[in-house]
Amino acid sequence: MDIYNLVSFSGIFILLGFAWILSRDRKNMNWKVIIWGITLQILIALFIFVVPAGSKLFLFLNDVVIKVLDSSSAGAKFVFGPLALAPGQTSEAGEKSLGFILAFQAFPTIIFFSALIAILYFFNIMPLIIRAFAYVFTKLMKISGAESLVAASNIFVGVEATLTVKPYLNGMTRSEICTILTVGMATVASNVLALYVFSLKAQFPTIAGHLVSASLLSAPAALVMSKIILPESQTPETLGIHIRPSYEKEKSFFEAIINGATAGVKMIVGIVALLIAVLGLVALVDLFLSALGAKINLLFGLEGEWSLKAILGYIFYPFTLILGVPASDAGTISKIIGERMIVTEVVAYRDLATALEENLLQHPRSKVITAYALCGFAHLASMAIFVGGISALAPEKTGNIAGVALRALIAATLACLLTACVAGTFFTKGSILLGG
Repeated sequence: MDIYNLVSFSGIFILLGFAWILSRDRKNMNWKVIIWGITLQILIALFIFVVPAGSKLFLFLNDVVIKVLDSSSAGAKFVFGPLALAPGQTSEAGEKSLGFILAFQAFPTIIFFSALIAILYFFNIMPLIIRAFAYVFTKLMKISGAESLVAASNIFVGVEATLTVKPYLNGMTRSEICTILTVGMATVASNVLALYVFSLKAQFPTIAGHLVSASLLSAPAALVMSKIILPESQTPETLGIHIRPSYEKEKSFFEAIINGATAGVKMIVGIVALLIAVLGLVALVDLFLSALGAKINLLFGLEGEWSLKAILGYIFYPFTLILGVPASDAGTISKIIGERMIVTEVVAYRDLATALEENLLQHPRSKVITAYALCGFAHLASMAIFVGGISALAPEKTGNIAGVALRALIAATLACLLTACVAGTFFTKGSILLGG
């Protein structure tokens, strides 16, 4: 343990205080959800980072995910040939990789993992795991069963997690809706998590384990931040009640594979559309900012980069220091964390990989903390997707959903940062979880 661990630990309370300042009702705090949410995070982090058995389980899960990920590339290599070969790989026919190509190497993993998750649902494995997590959240935190179920589901799946509580959506309070949006944006789907692993595994061998850990930590963090930002002022109809997930089970094993793979393709199309649109718009805004900045720099004798990434880097710089990132790395990391708000976590993780390739980070803890901070859909594009998706399921609640969306995005962003603080509290330089 060193001074940076203490900084990360202090950051937990600073972030909670910042959320309280932004709260809609500062006098109405659900202390059970705050205390138990932080306690669960600390217990999970202690088990993973400090307890030897937990560290071994972490490394085992990391190896399993990496091996499953390697298996997932078999179909892509057959379809796309050398285009699907990761950098440094050579096929059995002697073909060499053409370098990293997101579309042909990383995106196919989403299809594979979507099918795998569908299979786990078909055999009732996933519903049992989700119900176990939901039971813990409901009993410990004094929140509604619907909120607990969505939070537990979002550990493993994405926007489709809302379908598990579809029958209860029309009767939900504003605070419950905010929680559903927050947990959706503060977590990531397991099939997309595979994409991040693929992007970083060469530079960060234990990234899979860390992202699985981040998924577990982010759910209670999202519940905490949501209930601070928008406390419950009504009585939810499922308060304290453990409910079962509502979902349609496929009729056969092969139907599960087909539907899962198809869902993966739809997700890829959505991601590609977002990246093309958002990155193009960001480039356009950066063009304007660059021209404006050049004139301002010339007029006032200033120097510096003018871009959305640079501006967000300045905004997130103090938060990056709070996470326990050393000052020497904070400038680089703050831009990566900040840009996620606009260009999505897919681009941010690629930029983290680039920073590691170019040896821009001096401290090993910086990459670990950043991996946790980025592990969530907390960005503007995702907010639009979740608002649209939930509104389609409950049209009567569209006004409430849109009304709490921005608060949910802020809560989700703070939840991701809170998860990074917890990880930074227990991670040490000599940890066997560092890897590479």
